[in-house]
Amino acid sequence: MKAFGKGILLFLVGGLIYFWLEVLWRGYSHWSMFLLGGLCFVLCGLINEGVSWEMPLPLQMLISALMITALEFLTGCIVNLWLGWQVWDYSKLHVQLLGQISLKSSVIWFLLSSVGIVLDDWLRYWFFGEDRPYYRLR
Repeated sequence: MKAFGKGILLFLVGGLIYFWLEVLWRGYSHWSMFLLGGLCFVLCGLINEGVSWEMPLPLQMLISALMITALEFLTGCIVNLWLGWQVWDYSKLHVQLLGQISLKSSVIWFLLSSVGIVLDDWLRYWFFGEDRPYYRLR
């Protein structure tokens, strides 16, 4: 049950952060972005559960950015292309795919993932007694 509570807390934190980042960036968001953000935050936080702390932070960031981009594409295909909710549209950006993901957003996710990874690690340390975080840059 403790793992379930941890997952819920991390999901809520990630969902709220994702939602409010969108509000700050675009001036609005959508409830589906809360769900996507929560899932992304939990999955990015699980990187350290499966690999050693010795993995360099930039590699964790790359893996996170790729996961977030893939989930953003999947979510976009569902909410925008299939359901027609028009939550976002990147079709006017250079280097984009079906208007759902773009190179620009992937680069932004790479940079922002550093904050998410560190926040997840410290939340796990403070609230759940997990290992004290430390990071390698290379």
